[in-house]
Amino acid sequence: MRYLRGFLVVLLFAIFGVCSLFLGLVILPVLGFFVKNKRECFSHLIHKLWKFYTNLFVLLKLIKTDVKNFEQTRGKIIVSTHPTFIDIMILIGLYDYSLCLAKKELLNNIFLKNIIKNVYIPNNVELEEFKRISIEALNDGYNIIIFPTGTRTVEGENLKIHKGAAALQIASGADIIPIKLECDYPFLQKGNPIYDASDRLITYTISQLDTIKLSDFDEKSEIKLRKAISEKIKFDFTN
Repeated sequence: MRYLRGFLVVLLFAIFGVCSLFLGLVILPVLGFFVKNKRECFSHLIHKLWKFYTNLFVLLKLIKTDVKNFEQTRGKIIVSTHPTFIDIMILIGLYDYSLCLAKKELLNNIFLKNIIKNVYIPNNVELEEFKRISIEALNDGYNIIIFPTGTRTVEGENLKIHKGAAALQIASGADIIPIKLECDYPFLQKGNPIYDASDRLITYTISQLDTIKLSDFDEKSEIKLRKAISEKIKFDFTN
């Protein structure tokens, strides 16, 4: 059973790679000729496709998802824990009209670069440019999904929260929606091979926590305010 499950995971990733290449090279460019708002159309399409792709994992009984307190939202900063490789796929599949920060390495990935440049925000820009692009997207009703740890985390390690999400909230005034995403097996975690899919059903628990509002804080200086917001995010992630 373990070998079969591992083979199915590898197969799904191969399908994902081929479909992403076709989507980026053919579907999105063709759609671009017929739609006025490319970002809105493309982000909604990616939402539907990644929801379908998540459902394939569920259908093949590789994973199950337990979603708690979920509420569709627009124009929010969504921050999430980041234990596994497919976290962003799950979150984009849940939250429609959402954009995510993209690592600069993905901009050179032949399978994903044409998708990234249309519906993602690159993280290789200066902070002020990042805030400008993100605030514009938030004002247009898009969510911005951020993994404030910056990379996948390992259970038990001390979380280091980068202050980008806090800086964006201060600049935009948008609410922060914390998501505690947990996996009960080290599936697709840092250091684990892609084919290690256990011999049992793996559970992803996605909990939408209470909204963090800028008005919740009394700090006057921006430095102290960034620190307070980041500490609140860390508290939510670890409790």
